Amino acid sequence: MSDDYQVTGQVAAADFTLKIHRGEGMALLAMNWRQGQPPRDFVGFGIEYRSPGSNRFVALKNRLTFTQPALLASADARPATYSTLLAPIQKFRWAHFPYDADKPGAFRYRVTPIFMDAAGALRQGVAQTADIVLARDTYPGALNVSFTRGFVSSQAFVDRYGGAAAVPTLVPDSGKAGLSFVPTHPDAKAALAWMGFEARREIVALLKAAVDDPTCTVRLVAYDLNLPDLVELLKKKGARARVIIDDSGEHHGDGAAEDAAADALAAAGVQVRRQHMGNLQHNKTLVVDGAVQKALLGSTNFSWRGFFVQSNNALIVSGAKAVAVCGEAFEAYWAAAGPNPPNFQDSPSAEWRSLGLDEVDAQVAFSPHKASNSVLKSIADDIRTARSSIFYSLAFLSQTPGVIREALFAQTNRADLFVAGISDKPTGVEVAPGSTNRPPAFVSALEGDPPAPFRPEPNGLARGVGTRMHHKFVVVDFDKPGARVYLGSYNMSVAADGKNGENLVLIRDRRVATSYMIEAVRMIDHYQFRAARNRARERGGAMRLRPAPATAADQPWWAEDYADPAKIRDRLMFA
Repeated sequence: MSDDYQVTGQVAAADFTLKIHRGEGMALLAMNWRQGQPPRDFVGFGIEYRSPGSNRFVALKNRLTFTQPALLASADARPATYSTLLAPIQKFRWAHFPYDADKPGAFRYRVTPIFMDAAGALRQGVAQTADIVLARDTYPGALNVSFTRGFVSSQAFVDRYGGAAAVPTLVPDSGKAGLSFVPTHPDAKAALAWMGFEARREIVALLKAAVDDPTCTVRLVAYDLNLPDLVELLKKKGARARVIIDDSGEHHGDGAAEDAAADALAAAGVQVRRQHMGNLQHNKTLVVDGAVQKALLGSTNFSWRGFFVQSNNALIVSGAKAVAVCGEAFEAYWAAAGPNPPNFQDSPSAEWRSLGLDEVDAQVAFSPHKASNSVLKSIADDIRTARSSIFYSLAFLSQTPGVIREALFAQTNRADLFVAGISDKPTGVEVAPGSTNRPPAFVSALEGDPPAPFRPEPNGLARGVGTRMHHKFVVVDFDKPGARVYLGSYNMSVAADGKNGENLVLIRDRRVATSYMIEAVRMIDHYQFRAARNRARERGGAMRLRPAPATAADQPWWAEDYADPAKIRDRLMFA
């Protein structure tokens, strides 16, 4: 057993290797054949896992099978799922979300190669096993990375809570309705917990801890603020809370929820200021100081969409130094809202500053910057130094030209580099699969009926859904000693650098970089699979697993993984 963030299988008799990477509430399993190529009768991997304290293995499920799936009798019918021991995974990596990932102790994964004979009968090869701890905190007592799920447009959402009709029963049509909206879905509590995932849980827990400690002070900066639960918690702190709320655009006037939130907080004794810096006050930060000493950074807006619809991250750092650094930035913003505002760009908070964590090299810089302390070009320059890989998830990449986008696209063309990324577009997402010479490809929302055995999903364009890809992070060389990740509310744009209030964190640490890499991979896989479904629908056929080749002319399912340079790189990168 190991509590490391990466573990390998130790079964020498197995024909393949297994490497498991620890994520946040998830694990990425990567497999690779030991010698040469797999035999032609190899049809995929069966995956099972055993939770800490349990003596029973549970097989992961696959919706695809070798037989032609039957059309569903109705849109409400739920497709069958099959044990991966009978319907194996035809990929060399797989992201898994254990429902009990918070359990202390090690999860044991057992991965079995599955083979098919000429008659279609399956047999199992020698399994590979490995144990990994999926602890709740990334670095207990120091730093915790957490993510929202961002999977309203998914079969998992449809299976659990319903299709497009379920969305307006769980989230409001617009931010303006946020403070008065009450979910009517019969399983709303479980649905929102599932949708908000770790990030929602950790943010709410931090505010509740601040409320439970009467000596704590709370300082919060919000771009969106339309969640009634958060507003109620802030009200309980009264004069021991100070809140800065953006007042740009849709956040001020015409029934904006942020106006109503500001009024409600002020009536409860909370000190409130409104500002938009040069353009936006785009931060999503929280500083709790007292018996609890923690600060929140990242991309997660304090809103229905931020928690429950979008893919977002929240970083919680602990300790007196981290609280002091983030608290000083708050004070500089607070002063900037006064009648004689100083130039925030000239404050120490606009420079890179250590968060003072013993176990992790972590720095933060707050925007806006001026030319002499701008960080935009330095990030682009760092991206150009990548040695092995770049993973990114950048909202609004299509709308933010500049040195960082240029650097990412230039690196995509390097033959010696693995580049994979994802970004939103107004009507879908852009995906750069693990690739060489493959720029980001547009993936539209799935329209019409999907191919069997899938059901229609909320397509991401419905009212109340909007932007889905809201991360702003870049991971460089996750598998090298110099692994690092840039993250925060900072949109990697000229406006984010010089006009907006933003937080940008640089962490040099392989465990943290691996967590963000897995987040990028699981989203890329999700949307690439949706693109494959689009193609299957256009061909008018169902989706199914590929059986073992029946003739010498037939290709096994894994042929491209050993022939396509991009897929070879993908297979080797993680395993």
